[in-house]
Amino acid sequence: MELLGARKAYHSLFERSIEEDVVEHTNGFQRKLLLALVSSYRYEGPRGVNEETAKSEAKKLCIAIKSGKPIEDEEVVTILAIRSKPHLKAIFRHYKEICGKNIEEDLDVDLSLNTTMQCLCTPQIYFSKVLDAAMKNGVDEHPKEALTRVIVTRADVDMKEIKEEYHKQYGVALSKKIEDIANGNFKDFLLTLVARGN
Repeated sequence: MELLGARKAYHSLFERSIEEDVVEHTNGFQRKLLLALVSSYRYEGPRGVNEETAKSEAKKLCIAIKSGKPIEDEEVVTILAIRSKPHLKAIFRHYKEICGKNIEEDLDVDLSLNTTMQCLCTPQIYFSKVLDAAMKNGVDEHPKEALTRVIVTRADVDMKEIKEEYHKQYGVALSKKIEDIANGNFKDFLLTLVARGN
């Protein structure tokens, strides 16, 4: 439902689809992965995880990642695009059992795939990193815009988890960091949204 809402909002704001802009601004296998992610309808209902399927897909991921070109594998893209978050978590658990490493360790060199996995399964870690990068001294406008974007879009979704992860990763409360780097009404606005995630 989140993706459907985002797609509608995007179309309303920019009078074109996310898919159109993905095609225009990306290429190659990254385009293929992003198009699959923004176009699919991921099942997020209460149905349980099929462990046998998860194990089979973990083996496929392991083979594709060991080949050195996982993003080029059609099955990898399909798995990431359509499987529910609980199912993906089961796949990654089986992956560790099969391959002996966490999938993130094996994907260290493939930044786009690693980021995709993180966004799907542990968004609080991904958003904590984005927030930290946005609040560093001397960053340009793009990372600063990410600060507002993350806080506004996640305030009513998973801000509590993001705050906990941020504190765990960086040893300071997110609200304290915002107080240190922001000013005036902007600071008050961000702090109000962050506080809603309690």
